[in-house]
Amino acid sequence: MIRPARPDDAAQIAAFWNPLIRDTAVTFYPLERSEAEIAASIVDKARAGHGFFVAESGGAVVGFANYGQFRTGPGYARTMEHTIIIDPRAHGTGVGRALIGAVEDHARRRGARMMIAGISGENPDGIAFHARMGYCEIARLDGVGWKFGRAMDLVLMRKTL
Repeated sequence: MIRPARPDDAAQIAAFWNPLIRDTAVTFYPLERSEAEIAASIVDKARAGHGFFVAESGGAVVGFANYGQFRTGPGYARTMEHTIIIDPRAHGTGVGRALIGAVEDHARRRGARMMIAGISGENPDGIAFHARMGYCEIARLDGVGWKFGRAMDLVLMRKTL
């Protein structure tokens, strides 16, 4: 089930997101996210009119997706960028497909015309997932990310909504 996130989902989100932050190059975040930070992000996205959704399975949150404006300023008001993080135990279950659909539909209804995905070059599964969802690679920014003491590529993909 996909539903809007609530601040009280923060603990469950942190439980699967922080190991990915700490142990993988899936995200360039260098520091684990506190429950308070996650809860504030949920509130901030709602206040801005942007979506923050969670996927539930068996009563547990197993993934989230959110979006916001790609860059600041009115010239980018119709271009959004999303984040999608799935509990590794839920990979291959359709959770990612459902979450990205919720984010895209929400953004489309609010007038967005383009969705951007910024994906670690060391996340081939994320790149392949986005390609299956209709995203095309538009840029590979060599070495712009930094984690684990080394430079990493950022792959930008886009989809017209």
